[in-house]
Amino acid sequence: MGISIRAYAKTRGVSHVAVLKATKAGRIPLEADGTIDPAKADAAWQRSTDPGRTKSKPKAPAEKLRPIGEAALGSVRETLKEQGLPAGGNVTFVQARTAHEIAKAHLARLRLQRMKGELVDRARATALVFRLAREERDAWLNWPARVAALIAADLGVEAHAVQKLIETHVRGHLAELAEIRAEFR
Repeated sequence: MGISIRAYAKTRGVSHVAVLKATKAGRIPLEADGTIDPAKADAAWQRSTDPGRTKSKPKAPAEKLRPIGEAALGSVRETLKEQGLPAGGNVTFVQARTAHEIAKAHLARLRLQRMKGELVDRARATALVFRLAREERDAWLNWPARVAALIAADLGVEAHAVQKLIETHVRGHLAELAEIRAEFR
């Protein structure tokens, strides 16, 4: 047999309305006779209470806090690991809130960098790199025709043969460079 809602509220240090709301929301169980088992209710209250909304610090260790939904666990763990924080099996509400605050700080920093003009648009950067690479390639393709006669004169050989030889080596080198892919992440 348990105690009444008002008695439990008094032992918990909250209003009876808070206990009523918790029972209606299903956060703490009621016994069959409508009373409350204090041990069960305390455990349920601890699991389902947001520690950020309590007036006092939580007395239970972080492992006993309510775990968050499965959909957000991957994102929370990744954010915590990026910051060098522990992200074990069960992610607690405190860890999720920490990850959320980290993400908000990252967004604020990105907005500030964008306003300062420090961020570069990925599409524009890709187009610029592509244009510069094309100009560089075209310059190299035209180079053998410009220097072949000069090299041939220095060596005392036929200019056409020198030009063909240089073009072959330049195209080979450009083919190697074409395998390099720029990725902007």
